[in-house]
Amino acid sequence: MRSLTRLVGLLGSSAALLLAEGNEAGGGSLQGWKWANFLLLAAGLGYLIGKNAGPFFEARSAAISKDITESEKIRRDAEARAGEVDRRLAHLEADIAALRAESQREAQSETERLAAHAAAEIAKIQAHSTNEIAAAQKAARMDLRRYSGDLAVQLAEQKIRARMTPATQDYLVRGFVRDLQ
Repeated sequence: MRSLTRLVGLLGSSAALLLAEGNEAGGGSLQGWKWANFLLLAAGLGYLIGKNAGPFFEARSAAISKDITESEKIRRDAEARAGEVDRRLAHLEADIAALRAESQREAQSETERLAAHAAAEIAKIQAHSTNEIAAAQKAARMDLRRYSGDLAVQLAEQKIRARMTPATQDYLVRGFVRDLQ
């Protein structure tokens, strides 16, 4: 506030001095008023600039400082991410080789599991077919026995009929009646 009062006083005295010089020279009063007007305008502009320029430039400096700090942080983050990407790219070949090895192990394991499953299924099928063959053999033997028994009975019947005479029939009937009594 003190410096503002001094500035106004200085400008006022300068304007008075210019007016006094203009009046002495005669006819130059208009020139003095122009200089006084200019000095008042310059003082007003100086006051406004002095009042507003400091906070404006201070705020602008703070914003620029903040932007620089944020830019530094963003740059560091970007560099860290780029480093991580570079590290991943460096290990990419090893990761791909590990994935290939793992997939080959899994494929081998799956092949072995399928082979074991197929062997178990083959064993089941063989056991089932062995049981079916045994059952078919047993049924065929029984059919063969039945057929051979039927053939033996038919053959015996034919032999008996061929040997059977009325006298033999009569003898057999009498023996049966005797056994009943």
